[in-house]
Amino acid sequence: MTDSRTPFTRRAALALALGAAAAAPLAALAQDVRPLEWVVGYAAGGGSDAVARATAESMSRQLGRPVIINNKPGAATNIAADYAARSKDYGNVMLTADFATLAANPFLFAKLSYNAEKDLAPVGLIARFPLVLVVGPQVPAKNWAEFVAWAKAQPGGVNYASAGPGSPHHLATEMLREKSGLKMTQVPYRGAAPAMQDVLGGSVPFMLIDTAVGTQFVLAGKVKAIGVASAQRIASLPDVPTLQEQGLADFEASAWQGLSVPAGTPPATIATLNKALVEALRSDAVKARFTALGVEALPGSPDDMARFVKAERERWGKLIRDNKIQLD
Repeated sequence: MTDSRTPFTRRAALALALGAAAAAPLAALAQDVRPLEWVVGYAAGGGSDAVARATAESMSRQLGRPVIINNKPGAATNIAADYAARSKDYGNVMLTADFATLAANPFLFAKLSYNAEKDLAPVGLIARFPLVLVVGPQVPAKNWAEFVAWAKAQPGGVNYASAGPGSPHHLATEMLREKSGLKMTQVPYRGAAPAMQDVLGGSVPFMLIDTAVGTQFVLAGKVKAIGVASAQRIASLPDVPTLQEQGLADFEASAWQGLSVPAGTPPATIATLNKALVEALRSDAVKARFTALGVEALPGSPDDMARFVKAERERWGKLIRDNKIQLD
């Protein structure tokens, strides 16, 4: 006589086995006692490093395991991106993947050792660094109309400082040049901080600076903020109008960062990392730190990040191609 319980028992056993297999990445991530490595393509002490460390501290508590920052600066984030993209230590390596890594570098460099679209998978956006047009003390302008009048009056055009060729500061100012019709020439620096110092000192008259570096100088009255390159005013500088408000139509630009992992990382692991990231970005501690840095948290899903990156890649890729900007 056939035991009618047998098919049910086998099905139940199979379901349990499949469920255990699906849960394995989650369990492995939570139970792994090794530190989770977060790779940052910038030097320690800068805005990107500060954002990563604040977020990592909160994520560590959510995940129940240490998260360590591994700074690998250089080559416009390509060193860090290549390191993370080549890693097979799935579930144990993450990368700050930003404007440069995901949107600009695929067009700025003729050949890269990694493919940003294929070799890296999104976990979620982290933060947006609004850009502010600031002028040094020698520039008489106080708003966009006065800035345009001043720039047009300069023989041969005007110089601007940037954080380096291909940086958000550089590309956003090239977009500003296109939309305004003003003649502008880049003076590149090795980072936003030294560029800002020369604007303060009067060596270069203006720049688009990210809020993480520039806010303190605006609030201290050491530079004048002409306008914000965002669609809306920003919390850290609520009295500074946007450039769009002042008549520069459709101009919006910012630096931004997301969290990515090597493309072979299991979906369940990505989901766990995303949950910890979103909870971190919504925590009071991280919000307070981001406010102090002048950056805006961007909690969301991996799909949200993928859509955002696709749009940014198309927008900045066109600008780079149209202006024939190359870094190699």
